[in-house]
Amino acid sequence: MAKSGMYVGLDIGTASVKVVVAEYVEGQMNIIGVGDAKSEGLDRGIVVDIEETVSSIQKAVKQAEMKSGIEIKEVAVGLPGNQVEVIPCEGMIAVNPDSQEIGVEDVYNVASASMVRSIPPEREIISIVPQSFKVDGFDGIKDPRGMVGVRLEMKGLLFTGPKTIVHNIETCVKRAGLEIDKMVITPLALVETILPNGEKEFGTTVIDMGAGQTTATVIYEDEMKFTHVEQEGGDNVTKDISLVLNTSMTNAEGLKNNYGYAYAKEASETEDFPVDVIGQNDPVMVTEHYLAEIIEAREAEIFEHMKQILSEIDALSLAGGIVLTGGAASIPGILDLATEIFDIDSSIRLHVPNHMGLRNPMFSSVLAIVEYTANLTDIDRIVNGKPVAPKATPKKETVAAKKAEPTKQKTVDNSYYEQPKEEKKKEEEQPEEEKTSRFKNFFDNIFE
Repeated sequence: MAKSGMYVGLDIGTASVKVVVAEYVEGQMNIIGVGDAKSEGLDRGIVVDIEETVSSIQKAVKQAEMKSGIEIKEVAVGLPGNQVEVIPCEGMIAVNPDSQEIGVEDVYNVASASMVRSIPPEREIISIVPQSFKVDGFDGIKDPRGMVGVRLEMKGLLFTGPKTIVHNIETCVKRAGLEIDKMVITPLALVETILPNGEKEFGTTVIDMGAGQTTATVIYEDEMKFTHVEQEGGDNVTKDISLVLNTSMTNAEGLKNNYGYAYAKEASETEDFPVDVIGQNDPVMVTEHYLAEIIEAREAEIFEHMKQILSEIDALSLAGGIVLTGGAASIPGILDLATEIFDIDSSIRLHVPNHMGLRNPMFSSVLAIVEYTANLTDIDRIVNGKPVAPKATPKKETVAAKKAEPTKQKTVDNSYYEQPKEEKKKEEEQPEEEKTSRFKNFFDNIFE
């Protein structure tokens, strides 16, 4: 269950930057502030202009601060699924012989031991997710603290990502005047938070349809097994409308939002609307059916690519079916088109957040980031080098996404994980961050 406290999520998307301020009271999340600013400086989910991205973040944060009445100092920020890899890892250490009682330092050290491996110089360790511990041969332990033993082992999942993507996002957030409490792999946060336990156990595919890219994530047996990013999204639909109808991108976006339908078979052939065409004085009348044909062509192409990728790993046979979400999934008719193309026995459905004022799929990612961070256990934070509890309650009207004062991030040598370091102080001996994506060389037989 989520802890009590204040949490701030930041989702840096291609179309918009979203900030959500949430207060948890006895595990119940209450949204107290939201910021949503037009995104500048990103292309297909990747930062291409740091200064413009910083400006967009600051605008969204300012909106959230005005609506919530608090000052935002620290955030949990989402990372895209681009080229994220998941590596199984194991570690073993000898418990401190003086007491033989397992403490926080032992948990951190065994996690560090599991990360002793060579990492390519272009990649960076994002976080580690502990799966289970073993004390003197007794396995299946979730939290070994306080237990007595001489040997401690840990199994987990190590998440790595492209250093360029991680570094650029970190730079943008820090230049916007914010500290990073947690870097969350957005696809992992989505599958962990929007699906019920049964669907995570028996397997489900979540397709996040963004403006710049479309991401498919597979979870099975409560673990994220696979993620794939298709570099096409809602912006491509807008560009198609602009090119075919010879109108501006602004007009094309308006037509998509006001008259768009993703399934041409059910669009009206008699209802029409005016379109301002470049080079003509008078508007041209276009039917809803014709516009739907333009939209369907691009959306169908995206779904066909996803179907091919998911078929290769046998993900379409999972009992949980497919869940669509993201801003581009809000267009009417998208479920009908997905049902026709994927043609699976399990259900295909749309996830819409159930929070007042945020009942739109475009807010799914930022809410998932907040909820995922809030539900991190002490063990999750310890193995990633983070304090296990907030230092203090926020002073006056300042929220630091869990702590009143920002905690310094630990620096990590990304090309090679060194041996575990001794902690100087008990509150500094905790871990780092956590995330998700692709299970490299692990999926060949996972669904057989």
